[in-house]
Amino acid sequence: MQSWPNPEISALAGNAPELCLYDTADDQIRPVSIPPAGKEIGMYVCGITPYDSTHLGHAATYLTFDLINRYLVAAGHQVHYVQNITDVDDPLFERAERDGVDWRELGDSQIDLFRSDMEALQVIPPRDYIGAIESVGEVVEMVGRLLEVGAAYQLSDDEFADIYADHTFTKQFGYESRYDASTMAELFAERGGDPERPGKRHPMDALLWRAHREGEPQWDAPFGAGRPGWHIECSAIATNRLGPQFSIQGGGSDLRFPHHEFSAAHAEAAHGCERMADHYVHAGMIALDGVKMSKSLGNLVFVSKLTAAGHEPSAIRLGVYASHYRTDRDWSDEVLATAEQRLRLWREALLALSNHAEKALAETEETKDSRTNSAPGSAPQIVQTVRAHIAHDLDTPAALATVDQWAQETIKAATSEGLSEDPTAVKRGLDTLFGIDL
Repeated sequence: MQSWPNPEISALAGNAPELCLYDTADDQIRPVSIPPAGKEIGMYVCGITPYDSTHLGHAATYLTFDLINRYLVAAGHQVHYVQNITDVDDPLFERAERDGVDWRELGDSQIDLFRSDMEALQVIPPRDYIGAIESVGEVVEMVGRLLEVGAAYQLSDDEFADIYADHTFTKQFGYESRYDASTMAELFAERGGDPERPGKRHPMDALLWRAHREGEPQWDAPFGAGRPGWHIECSAIATNRLGPQFSIQGGGSDLRFPHHEFSAAHAEAAHGCERMADHYVHAGMIALDGVKMSKSLGNLVFVSKLTAAGHEPSAIRLGVYASHYRTDRDWSDEVLATAEQRLRLWREALLALSNHAEKALAETEETKDSRTNSAPGSAPQIVQTVRAHIAHDLDTPAALATVDQWAQETIKAATSEGLSEDPTAVKRGLDTLFGIDL
């Protein structure tokens, strides 16, 4: 599957603090595991089901993990980023039937729109952008492995994960989300599960392979023609590209259970590993004027409509980053207006810094050397301070406030002799870390 153009960021000067993120499974903020030199950091983020346009809820999730990606790349690390597209699923079929269009055409159109939105927002694309359709063979192989090790069973030609099977790696089911049994049962029923299906060994056993039904696409498999389940799709795509154990699995907080719990359980049972991801990272939900965005309420804010109305992608990013990624955040016209004002402030400060540097250069070459050049291997202090805030569980509110203060002080000092930052280095650092265009 084709992704979108890469903004091509590179490492920044200076030493980046150790990146620490909150891990849902361990309920604590701790350092991201950095592999030995020459090895890559694996990051898997669950992608869209392409039956509607990219709204701010989607964008906030991908901007969260873009912040992680940018931080690691700017620190000189190699990141292997993988993302899926669930281009075969019930919501896609239902929307296509409602609108009287072919489900493939609907999916293709929405994937194209998603790509253009991500490109506009300067999100680093995944190295591997994989659709469910192109990964069917991988899912078939993994289902076969789960049947082989006794972590799955067949029911009326459908295949189900046996979450409480007498198998080593099904005994830890529930560690990732840490929900109690009643909460898991409630969320399983709300989020695509079928707890009342007759014949299941446990109400929360999740569908691995759906046997062919009339009017649905199908693919051949040793256990019968059909199509993949949702959770195992991500499990197969992630582990086949990043290995059975990797650094970060991410997505919105609504994926904490059942999706991420089952994705991990499938991988751990199939590959015999203790834990699929070292960090399970979840971004909060987005509300519009205090009301959670949802298709049923019709209160979605679409990225494409914001940009079409003339709002800069950089302002959208700053609006999303104004609140902490783990909180359920609010979006409003006021949030966007504040972000646009902030963008203007930062640009004004950078212009003042550039003008000061040009004036100093025009005065004498000596002044230029002493005032506007950073030492070799160093980075402007404001960039280093921003790095420190981001390194502490992506504390973007603190990072933005710090740049605001720097910008105000820079503008005030523009006519004095107190400015010493290299404007090119400041711009590059802030652009790189935040994904904005100053």
